[in-house]
Amino acid sequence: MTSEQVLQAAESFADSSDGSAWKSRELVLQLVTLSPAPFSRHQYEPGHVTATGLVLHPAGRALLLVHHRRLRRWLLPGGHVEAGDPEIAATAFREVREETGALLLAERGPVVGIDVHGIPAKKKEPFHLHHDLIIGFRAASEELSCSKESFETLWCEEADFDRYDLPLSIRFSYRRAIAQLGA
Repeated sequence: MTSEQVLQAAESFADSSDGSAWKSRELVLQLVTLSPAPFSRHQYEPGHVTATGLVLHPAGRALLLVHHRRLRRWLLPGGHVEAGDPEIAATAFREVREETGALLLAERGPVVGIDVHGIPAKKKEPFHLHHDLIIGFRAASEELSCSKESFETLWCEEADFDRYDLPLSIRFSYRRAIAQLGA
């Protein structure tokens, strides 16, 4: 993966009406432009690029969530860029498959959100930021599994977003994914 490829992906996100995502977009662009190692999970200042998959249910309006073991929150599946990932969408695709076993209709999808957020310190890692690109996908089936990183996986309908305490970044990304990938 190259910095240029991530710049293009971040620049493809054009929803300036979402102020938080737009600010995150600018932070990602700065990180990728100015950092010598924007993909290194060992770069803590100012953080590093990550990718998340927002997966829509194959038959309707629901999204895939994982109950993250370490953070003890319901989130989208995602994680760190690895050396073999050819592009940011491939990182999101790989993470979705590893964490949930979900079968996806395509290996690539649109950038439906960008979210820079804090990750709590643990062991040898200090508090740091994930500069996260959220990639939209559609599932080919509703079958799921659960990795050791999570307690559970499930399909969540929009009516249950409050129940799972989903942050605004996920809610806005979900709406953009529905608009771009269809209901």
